[in-house]
Amino acid sequence: MTGAAAATEAGQTPALELQGIDKRFGAVRALDGAGLRVAAGSIHAVVGENGAGKSTLMKVAYGELRADAGTLAIGGRAIDSGRYDPRAAMALGVGMVHQHFTLVPTLTVLENLVLGRETWHGPGIDLATPRARAAELARELGAEVSLDARVVTLSVGERQRVEILRVLFHGARILLLDEPTAVLAPAEVRELFDRLRALAAGGVTVVLVTHKLDEVLAIADRVTVMRRGRVVAELENEELDAEVIARAMVGRPVLVDVERSAGSPGDVALAVRGLSVRGRGARPALDGVDLEVRAGEIVGVAGVEGNGQRELVEVVAGLRAPSAGSVHLGERDVTRARVAARAALGLGHVPEDRHARGLVLDFSVTDNLMLGQERRFTRRGLIDRARAAERARAIIDEYEIRPDDPRATARTLSGGNQQKIVVGRELARDPLSVLVAAQPTRGVDIGAIELIHRRMLRARDTGVAVLLVSSELTELCALADRVVVLYRGRAVAWLDADQLAAADSIETMGELMTGARAEVFA
Repeated sequence: MTGAAAATEAGQTPALELQGIDKRFGAVRALDGAGLRVAAGSIHAVVGENGAGKSTLMKVAYGELRADAGTLAIGGRAIDSGRYDPRAAMALGVGMVHQHFTLVPTLTVLENLVLGRETWHGPGIDLATPRARAAELARELGAEVSLDARVVTLSVGERQRVEILRVLFHGARILLLDEPTAVLAPAEVRELFDRLRALAAGGVTVVLVTHKLDEVLAIADRVTVMRRGRVVAELENEELDAEVIARAMVGRPVLVDVERSAGSPGDVALAVRGLSVRGRGARPALDGVDLEVRAGEIVGVAGVEGNGQRELVEVVAGLRAPSAGSVHLGERDVTRARVAARAALGLGHVPEDRHARGLVLDFSVTDNLMLGQERRFTRRGLIDRARAAERARAIIDEYEIRPDDPRATARTLSGGNQQKIVVGRELARDPLSVLVAAQPTRGVDIGAIELIHRRMLRARDTGVAVLLVSSELTELCALADRVVVLYRGRAVAWLDADQLAAADSIETMGELMTGARAEVFA
């Protein structure tokens, strides 16, 4: 525990305190008397299952949601919840970085930083004054990104850095981070944690919502564990243990590492030959990539964000045409085939961005579980609602989706439960011969990760070919039979099962991903 955290426990005023917070969304009680007490200058983690209320509590702390009951104090000052909103929060030094980005893609980094705090110089906005301040802050944080770059051209990891930079640029002294490392490579996570430690040492208070227990153990001074809208445990750093935290989160023992056996590969189910995709600059996004995935095996794809993973997934899924090369499903050349035609041949797709590609947020859970498979539930031109609802309830039960109401709109569910809808739908496809899964466990809790891993292994063992793209190197080591590493759009290395089981496998992958190591494994 830091000195600041110990001081608060000794009686000094906490930087942020919420007590007895209740929040309902219709019949769903998201928060039930929840509380949070955060020491000034500390790093405080909030963990729990999907739907436990973590993000809801953060949104109350930020003024994005108004609590039905309870109190909020910032620096010992009681806050009038009736007048508290994000603008008021920022004025009080509270900033939040959301799990889903809020940047304006068409604006530059600098324009996004000043958005909402513009000052005018003659007929235009003054960008010269904030430029110097932004450049200095970026240097202090190690956020290497061009202030003149348009956000749409940035990688996911770079956008995350800009989100954090923007909140600090607006003067935040209490930083609320909702799943900040979900899109970062291991080296970027270490760099972020170094910055967070430096910020805390300088008096900034950090509240970190995360599902990654290794991160909690690495950085948190104190941990609040939530379950079903309530706080069920408060743990100090010296009490932290992955199994203890996981049990508190889920209410039962959880296997952090799922037991698995080696796959039994069959015929080639997915083949990519000489695949190239033009990039935005001179360098191609994909440059002559070859890979095969056989029935009954999981092939992992590792790489720092922006090195061709997204383009590979989009080409295989039929969302983007390659500039060269081919894609085959079994014996069929589907390079120019539409998404529906590929689905009819048994291709399932878990997209990287569940909001943009995986869900219609204003549709019900039932309707989202039918997306792309409506014909299975259609009779004489009409959807058989009873049959669709029956299937939806089965997936809801299997994947423990909360709330367990098939009529609920997807927008009202937590990010992790939304992800379970997408994964459950794609794994329940009929037929399913090839599954392309991009970041399938991004933003889900430890219990859901265990469940999704089991379901993916079960699919593999029933003969499904799985192409798994993940920024979680531990996930690739746990699930993949082989891993290909992409660097600057090229397949620079292949790691087999023995290499993935080695003690230094994650370090090796990290070096290959960043170009620090040039060995190529056949």
